Amino acid sequence: MRVVFLLLAIWGTIHPMYYFITWFQAEGWDIMAMVDAWHVNAATSGLVWDLTIAAVSLTIWILVEAFQKKNWLSLLAIPATYCIGVSCGLPLYLYLRSRVVYRPDATRVRV
Repeated sequence: MRVVFLLLAIWGTIHPMYYFITWFQAEGWDIMAMVDAWHVNAATSGLVWDLTIAAVSLTIWILVEAFQKKNWLSLLAIPATYCIGVSCGLPLYLYLRSRVVYRPDATRVRV
């Protein structure tokens, strides 16, 4: 499953970025214009709020588990979520979460 999560994170980076970059090239590199485009109608506003709530939920999950399990590397999924999107952040977090960690007592455990 780790490979699947990593591939999904890569796809979740490349596919949405293609559309964002295409939009920026056509409309100009104005982030506020993109935010305005996200709220052009009720359907797109609903999708923005859906993804925002998912991103906040994922962030809380990551923070709680990072502090419980001391899996600090998993915190990389938070900037990935907000800079790229949930389509990258969630599979990246699942990839990082599923890694094997070697403990000082030489035991191997899944994070």
